[in-house]
Amino acid sequence: MPQLDREGVGIHYEVAGDGNRTVLLSHGWAASSGMFAANVPVLAERHTVVTWDLRGHGRSDAPADPSAYSALLAVADMVALLDNVGAERAVVAGHSLGGYLSLELQRDHPERVEALVLIDTGPGYRQPEGRAGWNAMAERFATRLEQCGLDGLGDGVEVDRNEHRDASGLVLSARGMLTQHDGRVLEGLPAISVPTMVVVGGDDEAFLGGSRYMATKIPGAALVEIPGAGHAPNVTNTEEFNAHLLDFLHRLP
Repeated sequence: MPQLDREGVGIHYEVAGDGNRTVLLSHGWAASSGMFAANVPVLAERHTVVTWDLRGHGRSDAPADPSAYSALLAVADMVALLDNVGAERAVVAGHSLGGYLSLELQRDHPERVEALVLIDTGPGYRQPEGRAGWNAMAERFATRLEQCGLDGLGDGVEVDRNEHRDASGLVLSARGMLTQHDGRVLEGLPAISVPTMVVVGGDDEAFLGGSRYMATKIPGAALVEIPGAGHAPNVTNTEEFNAHLLDFLHRLP
């Protein structure tokens, strides 16, 4: 299995297809690249599809140093992956935390992003009170995993505890990558100039508001709400999700 060496941290990734357009798929916290298993084959018929495991997740390394986990380091991993596969630009698609990181990538490296697909994610919080509530939730996640190991994982359809070596990396990534520290991503939404599709499960109440907000703030963004779907519509409503994504890709310049 391919491993990208990031200053001693091995990042697991896989490449499928050999199309001219590259699609980079980033999973959410506590999930892994395996959550895209039902989406990759269809996408790879016409595109080059790159999936990867965030540091601390899946088959990527889980360094013991807490300073090895941050959103900025994850974005740097994404840039390094694109460099490694020879992609100057990519359609950057991400679920939950992966979607937030995709927005970070677009903000810091807009020249690498051809288009955005934001799946059941949010842009963060403008007010410190909102961030404090989110960060308290992240700490609860971390504490539960410290106490229970992988048995402390939730039961989301995108989460498979068998994909992870142990809980240590998830604990550190919750504290270092999932937490938020400012409102720069949210404030940068109106400046996004690439084609964007926001996808959200119609039953994902925690992310419906944020998804609708992003669709109104990102110029020209398309909003797709999938009825009956929860937090991971690409897993539970695969055919409908794939159809929307393929149509979006087909309509890109």
